[in-house]
Amino acid sequence: MRFIPDLAAALPVIAAATIAAALLAFLLTPLVRHVARRLDVVDRPERRRVNVRPIPRGGGLAVAAAFLAVASVLVWLGRGAGISGVGAAIETRQLVALLLGAAAAAALGAIDDYAQLRARWQLLGQLALALGAVGLGIGVGFVNNPFGPGVIRLDGLVAVGFTVLWIVGMMNSINFIDGLDGLSSGVGLIAAATLGLISLTTVVAQPLVAALCFTLAGALLGFLRWNFHPASIFIGTSGVMFIGYTLALLSILGTAKVAVALLVLGVPIIDTFWIIVRRLASGRSPFTPDRGHIHHRLLDLGLSHRQTVLLIYAICLVLAGLTFVLSGTGQVYAFVGIVVVSGLTLFVLTRRSLGGDGLSADSYAANETQPPDDARPAPGRRPT
Repeated sequence: MRFIPDLAAALPVIAAATIAAALLAFLLTPLVRHVARRLDVVDRPERRRVNVRPIPRGGGLAVAAAFLAVASVLVWLGRGAGISGVGAAIETRQLVALLLGAAAAAALGAIDDYAQLRARWQLLGQLALALGAVGLGIGVGFVNNPFGPGVIRLDGLVAVGFTVLWIVGMMNSINFIDGLDGLSSGVGLIAAATLGLISLTTVVAQPLVAALCFTLAGALLGFLRWNFHPASIFIGTSGVMFIGYTLALLSILGTAKVAVALLVLGVPIIDTFWIIVRRLASGRSPFTPDRGHIHHRLLDLGLSHRQTVLLIYAICLVLAGLTFVLSGTGQVYAFVGIVVVSGLTLFVLTRRSLGGDGLSADSYAANETQPPDDARPAPGRRPT
């Protein structure tokens, strides 16, 4: 792949946006943590969680605030001030869908962090967000044809249905992978950076989208300082809703990069797929919490908390690398192959798991060095 001719002009703006978002998220996170403690918005240990002390949640608000502040400046620079390097032919209403929708996603998640909404209300909120984005012009107009050259065009209700499914599915995929310190934020960082690099190639040529992707990556990087094991704050539903929604739209804006997002986010997407299949096959709701996720199974096999997170990071980086060497059709084939392989792997891990769903959080107390938390007693976050 080749990079756009205007790369030299875009890089300073992108670098400044990434650094600004990282610093802002780094500075805002302790403030959000303090407020979460005062409001008793904490995750308490229980048998399906791995934290052994109460940890504040809602850190996604810091990430969202950092991204939205810097992204708004970027949009003004690229469209209003006409700064060279980040201009792009993206409709205003689509940018509104991105920024306003991302803020609404974070707000919806924050309500859940505080009030513990039922799964059905979360899903209704996600559907409303997705339909709102579609109403503002967000849509997947085509997908790569896995059976031959060219693409498959999507029109009318098919395009609407696919787009809504993509946005809602992305939010839930990030939510389902959010089970270990730094896991969802790190995976989101890798995905955002990959989408940003792809957007700087001549195939896509969307420097503003690239700048927005790296702004998201920067915000997640600043937050990760507080979220990596041992975490002093969790990203919460506000974070996973925000990350999922924003990544979903960034993968659609301009030239659709859905196949790229499918591949680089293969771990959370496939984990979500197989979890839902397993729960439905056993006659349970797909939202019934358990310890069947890939990160839980890796812990059951004896990997430490950090080793599990770093292994999943490594897998995501390998998949990200594949997006640069495979064509659109090749990316789809690779994703299908990963679905099959991961399904077999999860089946084997499930059979070999010694702890099952009843494994206690106390099992992960070794090497735990989380700082004391002075939060008052409060209900814990429901695991997924």
